Amino acid sequence: MVNFNQFRIFYYAAKHLNFTRAAEAMFISQPAVTVQVKAFEAACGIRLFKKGGRRLWLTDEGRVLYELAQKVFALEKEIENTVADLRHLKRGVLRIGTTKAYARYFMPNMLSSFLARHPEIKIQLNEGSSLDMTRSLLDFKNEVAIIAKAGDVPRIEYVPFSQEEMTVIVAPGHPLLKRKSVDFKALASEPFIMKETGSGTRRLVDRLFERIQCRPKILMETSNTEFIKQLVQRGDGVSFLVRQAVVVELAEKKLAELPLDGPLQYMDVSIAYLKGQPLSLPARAFIDILENIQRDSNLSSPGGIGMILARMMAERRKERQAGSLR
Repeated sequence: MVNFNQFRIFYYAAKHLNFTRAAEAMFISQPAVTVQVKAFEAACGIRLFKKGGRRLWLTDEGRVLYELAQKVFALEKEIENTVADLRHLKRGVLRIGTTKAYARYFMPNMLSSFLARHPEIKIQLNEGSSLDMTRSLLDFKNEVAIIAKAGDVPRIEYVPFSQEEMTVIVAPGHPLLKRKSVDFKALASEPFIMKETGSGTRRLVDRLFERIQCRPKILMETSNTEFIKQLVQRGDGVSFLVRQAVVVELAEKKLAELPLDGPLQYMDVSIAYLKGQPLSLPARAFIDILENIQRDSNLSSPGGIGMILARMMAERRKERQAGSLR
């Protein structure tokens, strides 16, 4: 087996063709270079250098090894540079999972903020139900997920992030809009267009109906929020969605929301990752950004994506203004 320390000394000696200059480059003594080169030649069983007066030449065998040494130590330098890039977030991958609604309404701004700080990091964004994204963490497909808690999973750490206001949407002109308020017993007889099993929304809806010992009349299940909105807008049924996902349609009066009896309903959204597993530097940086936004946005009281986005946009405006003044 090649002694790598001796191989390195040989490389510097061959590079400079001078044992004294090789010693200076390696911060060791010239006799140490001589001893180690001779030991390397003895271990290899070949002569690597020849002398002519005060000059030093490589033998043919020495040239062959020197060409290989150049490749080895160029690769070593590349490894050192790569490690430095990884450490300083100039290279790496962020693997994140979230729900389809968050992927559409939240992630573009969130990831833009992340990339503004770390433009060299590649991002892999995966979408699915909260349950699917929980499984993706367990299978090491994603490192971080922004999801509703889909059940008690001991291996997952859930850090509260936001509370999303929920709303029951109907087509404009729906008969239930004539009431001052509507309870879930009244909704039980309406055709429901449900989010898929495994989503945080579905889990919340099921729980609300279980409280009154009723089952919803399910017309259809789908993970596609846009499809749900289109069906409701056509008058095919009612649905229960995150309010932020329908805020545009409500403002344009393409959809209407029913006033529900009792307190407003919220869905808890969390930052999720595996317990006891080290996070990559990009994942840790992303979580730090989320936690800073959460802290700065004062989300201890009910608030959601709208508040977060408003805060983010305000911060980005400040950054652009500061940049224009430089």
